[in-house]
Amino acid sequence: MKFTATQLLECKNRKQLIEIANQNQIELNDVLEKLKYEIELANLQTELVNLQQWIKKTNKRVCVIFEGRDAAGKGGAIKRFKEHLNPRNSRVVALTKPTEVEKGQWYFRRYIKELPNPGEMVFFDRSWYNRAVVEPVMDFCSENQYQKFMIQVPEFEHLLYEDNISIIKFWFSISKKEQKQRFDARMSNPLKRWKFSPVDMKGQELWDKYTHYKEQMFSKTHTNFCPWTIVKTNNKKEARLESIRHVLSQFDYDKKGEANIQLLPDPNVIVRYHRSAVQIDI
Repeated sequence: MKFTATQLLECKNRKQLIEIANQNQIELNDVLEKLKYEIELANLQTELVNLQQWIKKTNKRVCVIFEGRDAAGKGGAIKRFKEHLNPRNSRVVALTKPTEVEKGQWYFRRYIKELPNPGEMVFFDRSWYNRAVVEPVMDFCSENQYQKFMIQVPEFEHLLYEDNISIIKFWFSISKKEQKQRFDARMSNPLKRWKFSPVDMKGQELWDKYTHYKEQMFSKTHTNFCPWTIVKTNNKKEARLESIRHVLSQFDYDKKGEANIQLLPDPNVIVRYHRSAVQIDI
């Protein structure tokens, strides 16, 4: 059970809060954990606002890519990143499937026009890496298209790096069991049912195929100038907090540390990809 808004408004002190919790069999530890998360998130979002102001002031261009299996928590993390940022200098990019015209163009073209302008942060809810994992798994591209893409990605990203675009690539890693639980939760919640698609339905069935292409992606597109960062946890809240910390840790912005909170990510959650890195979505 949870506290109702009325119960919280009636509380005048800690003793009353505990009494209401005992009377209604509310687990206080869960409440305290949630409060701790909300406070920590608010402080990290304050730091994100400072980072955004610095990016605008210095005309930096920052691109944060969120990849991962279906229901890995990408959208929820992006929501917390973007929540208090100035919409004039930040955007979320979540492209739908390409049009017939776009299918005849160079694959990267439709992503190039979405890259950050000077002074802007852009969050990609999936990206050009659709062709590295989702498309070959679901047979949405040919083998030739896939192979050509894998050769071109490091060259493409090196051009962006040389043009001073900061790219942070996240892979949100969850276990097969956790993905199943999240799919079930989506289907039972009428407010989240829209998130469940025919592609999602294949997620469990094609788990091993996803794993194969994910590992190919890591081995061929992880570079010194544009590395992969794995967010390794089944806890959504932990994934959000630690991914924000990682982004903040990458820049020396004005007023850094003003919120007086730990800005270095947990190394057990935020892992720079390497061949022997322990993962949970294998």
